[in-house]
Amino acid sequence: MRRCGLLGERLSYSYSPQIHAMLGDYEYRLYEKQPNQLEDFLKNGDFHGLNVTIPYKKAVMEFCGEVSETARAIGSVNTLTRRPDGLLYGDNTDFFGFSYLLEKSGVDITSGKTIILGSGGSSLTAQAVLKKMGAREIVIVSRSGTNNYENINNHSDAEIIINATPVGTYPNNGISPIADPGIFKKCRAVIDLIYNPAKTELLLQAEERKITAVNGLAMLAAQAKKSAEIFTGESIADEVTEEIIKKITLFTQNIVLIGMPGCGKTSIGSALAKRINRKFADTDMAVVEAAGKTVGDIFAQDGECAFRNLETKALEQICKQSGMVVATGGGVVTRPENLRLIRQNGIIVYLDRDISRLPVSDRPLSMQKGIDALAEARLPLYRQWAEHTAEVCGVLQTAENIYEMIFGSVK
Repeated sequence: MRRCGLLGERLSYSYSPQIHAMLGDYEYRLYEKQPNQLEDFLKNGDFHGLNVTIPYKKAVMEFCGEVSETARAIGSVNTLTRRPDGLLYGDNTDFFGFSYLLEKSGVDITSGKTIILGSGGSSLTAQAVLKKMGAREIVIVSRSGTNNYENINNHSDAEIIINATPVGTYPNNGISPIADPGIFKKCRAVIDLIYNPAKTELLLQAEERKITAVNGLAMLAAQAKKSAEIFTGESIADEVTEEIIKKITLFTQNIVLIGMPGCGKTSIGSALAKRINRKFADTDMAVVEAAGKTVGDIFAQDGECAFRNLETKALEQICKQSGMVVATGGGVVTRPENLRLIRQNGIIVYLDRDISRLPVSDRPLSMQKGIDALAEARLPLYRQWAEHTAEVCGVLQTAENIYEMIFGSVK
């Protein structure tokens, strides 16, 4: 079997193994290498083909016996194949991938200024594609360049922002490469080449301003298809790229359950996790573990604010992960910042249960404020946050209904 994989320095964020499993009958592994290991691995590693990611897209070029015309023109290689004589051939399938992403996004780059954040291999590819597609003006912003983050306000008239840096990639979620995106008053589109999390802080900021926000998954899938064709020597139908995007989106997003206290989030979430073979997390359980005492004791001894602070911290750690089922506390919707944490990587499902059937015992706020008062305050928020609503009709049946609701179209 052919041995292929992804070469990079830190790869815990990568979906490439899952994607390549859909593309061909070859082994695909993650090869995390430090800079001082790069030369030996490229010369002596037991592989037939590699994709290359940050920070080695430029560095691998010196080890190639030959590079494609595209890769040479760009100055960046992201696909390597070892020829029968042992020499490495370097190509750039990112060019194809970014072209696909731009066309799919529908963003018009022929008018207005485009700024690209970063000057590495991904930036070089983005520049080459933009030039080919007729971008009117391209400005590169980097940490030490003439145009940098200290004087980025000189380009506040930019209409398109492309992030080609790793800033905001898992596990460093919640960080934006731009301190104040609000300075870009004319901005109409933000493209972030990061795909994990699905919505970086930069993209969430764009969405809040009603700006087109696009992540890098389409680029990843398209370049993977092109790489697989190189690895195997076989052509793959273009339709496969869209199938991959859809499946990876669904299977890597968290399913986050919200709803009133006692509606069944923990039991239904646990059943759903078993149904789809995912890890399950409960934010209340995480809070209890962090505090070393029960939810009731936290409310009684420390107050609701202390509980909410712990809940937000638990969400921050849990929701940065992907492919999980997450049960939240009933009051998670009372803090707007929690929605940002969930939305970076989550599909939100509201569990709708008749409030007359909700239990009250051992639920501090239900006992203190009453179910009706809680429902009046929270039901509008549940409905506002949710992308799907599932009526509670028994644990197993509700779990199955959620499964069909989300995954039915990709069986």
